[in-house]
Amino acid sequence: MAGLELAQITMKQVFILFILIGAGFACVKAGGVKPEARKHFSAFLVNIVVPCMIINSYMQEFDPNVLKDLGVVVLFATIFTLVGAGITFLTTGWLKKDIRSILRFACIFPNAGYMGFPLIEALFGKLGLLYASAYVTVFNIFLWTLGYVIVCKETSKKKVVESVVKNPALISVVIGLAIYLLRIPVPEVIQSPISNLGAINTPLSMFITGMIIANSNIPRIVKNWSIQAVVAIHMFLIPAVSVLIAWLLHVNGLAIEVVLLLHSCPCAAITAVFAVQYGYDEETGAGTVVLSTLLSIITLPLMALIIETVL
Repeated sequence: MAGLELAQITMKQVFILFILIGAGFACVKAGGVKPEARKHFSAFLVNIVVPCMIINSYMQEFDPNVLKDLGVVVLFATIFTLVGAGITFLTTGWLKKDIRSILRFACIFPNAGYMGFPLIEALFGKLGLLYASAYVTVFNIFLWTLGYVIVCKETSKKKVVESVVKNPALISVVIGLAIYLLRIPVPEVIQSPISNLGAINTPLSMFITGMIIANSNIPRIVKNWSIQAVVAIHMFLIPAVSVLIAWLLHVNGLAIEVVLLLHSCPCAAITAVFAVQYGYDEETGAGTVVLSTLLSIITLPLMALIIETVL
């Protein structure tokens, strides 16, 4: 796919996602849905919809080349996450202590589930989702270890291990891998509802994002220098360094494109949840999600163009 073509398709898909975001925004503003409902929607999305979508992505014919590319995804998802964490810690020491941890979390972790999965599915189909599932495996391991320690300063190894082992996305990846590698036949009566539930991911995740934006003070967020700086690092500096690494290592192909696009997504939506859960300023946490999501309508198509042009 030519660079300009991928950028155009990405821009089209981002616009579609923003229309879905607008639906969530409008429903909250019109009083049709209470803002508090996003917690219940999020729980349904994380515990049911995303696992079904991940398992469904593995229900395809076994291909040894695909298995090799899954290793590429895992390797570079790990490299880029560690590089992003290094850049974050090097560039955010000046932030106020009371908000530094939550902003560092936002800077390191992209919105790979809510924003990334729908985009990758639209661009690359079921194979892209398979690679995205491998990325999310690495993402969740880092999120519930490094990220968990950053935001809650938890030192208990037992709690960290439990958070990883009990994560629905990781459990679904294990199930999906077993189906894929062992070539386990799945009856239509089971595959169909799994597929149907997984298909809810795009509209529901975007709807929730719209609800978050509707419940935020956008003018105040835009004027916050700390949020601006962190979003700039997350949306521009870290993706640029990641592309440079891929270029220096002469890596190309669909697998690396999926990793780079996921790594370039807005700040993770769970940032806002963690801000509330661990006693940080809620607007600061949600602000990174809101501002980076709004910027992504420009940055994601630009990133797609750069990836295809450079790699």
